Amino acid sequence: MSEAKTLLKAIQASCHQPWTVMEVCGGQTHALLRHGIDRLLPAQISLIHGPGCPVCVTATEQLDRAIAMAAEPNVILCSYGDMLRVPGSDGRDLLGVRARGGAVRVVYAPLDVLSIARSHPDHRVVFLAVGFETTAPATALLAIQAIAQGITNLELLVCHVRVPPVLDQMLGDPSCRVQAVLAAGHVCTVMGEVEYHDLVARHRRPIVITGFSAEELLRGILACIRQLEAGEQRLENAYRPAVKPAGNGAGQALLEQVFEPVDSPWRGLGVIPAGGYRLRPPFDRLAVPEEHQKTPTATTTSSPIAAFTAVATSSCPAGLVLQGLLRPHQCPHFGRACTPDTPLGAPMVSSEGACAAYYRYQG
Repeated sequence: MSEAKTLLKAIQASCHQPWTVMEVCGGQTHALLRHGIDRLLPAQISLIHGPGCPVCVTATEQLDRAIAMAAEPNVILCSYGDMLRVPGSDGRDLLGVRARGGAVRVVYAPLDVLSIARSHPDHRVVFLAVGFETTAPATALLAIQAIAQGITNLELLVCHVRVPPVLDQMLGDPSCRVQAVLAAGHVCTVMGEVEYHDLVARHRRPIVITGFSAEELLRGILACIRQLEAGEQRLENAYRPAVKPAGNGAGQALLEQVFEPVDSPWRGLGVIPAGGYRLRPPFDRLAVPEEHQKTPTATTTSSPIAAFTAVATSSCPAGLVLQGLLRPHQCPHFGRACTPDTPLGAPMVSSEGACAAYYRYQG
């Protein structure tokens, strides 16, 4: 019997009442659906797909700024491939700007932007930097190298976001249905366990760090169910080969050197206190000028989820999908007006988006 079948049997034997578990990472969402785990689990277990897709949560206003800059003469806009098809507030995207002659480049690593900036000294080269704590260290290294090499035509539109603050916001809402969390192993590989111990202590819910294979995900779900059934709430590391308690010190040092936390807008979710990063001096000289970028201010509400829901638009309720309040196939546009070829929102575009996962694996 394979390990996956053994784990499924153990989950079945351990689960005696209904439980709701949220996986944070969009990569985990795709893996759960690709392996059919969501359909193989006992009916008592409900999976909620969390806001763990960095492309999906990049704020609309930030994308609008990128689109506007990409259309300017003498600007080269660089970013990752998934970002090119994410629609802005008016439906335009970076791919459309490129089709109309804008200089939009796909890069595979932040340091690729250095060679572009050196090769085009008469252009403003702007890097739309997105991702969680996993990709932010590479952007930090880009900033360090740009300053060290005296490159003056490079600018960073920093859209990096931090996972623990949005979990803190969601789990702190009285109407949150999540009873246990599968934490993203790649984020914890960099940041370690400390922030997640704090989340468990504040919100009294089990959090299990896990990976991305079928067996790793099933081990994480089993650990969640056993804790829930026993009435326990603790952080459990089920991804020990990759995640050490202290995380990756070198990556954390890069983040500390270059960035500082800032209140940050998440697409469809509102402004999350300390939910993102901005450049700290002296690296802030690389930031996109103020006329193109304004720092949002977090607002206090009695119900964060109610505030997030108010942000969701009638044309694309991406915010509800990102909170797990709406399944992708429950959206009236899913598979009709909204497909990977004609996306209304980022969750249908990104390779980690929940809507893209449902479309690909469940039709």
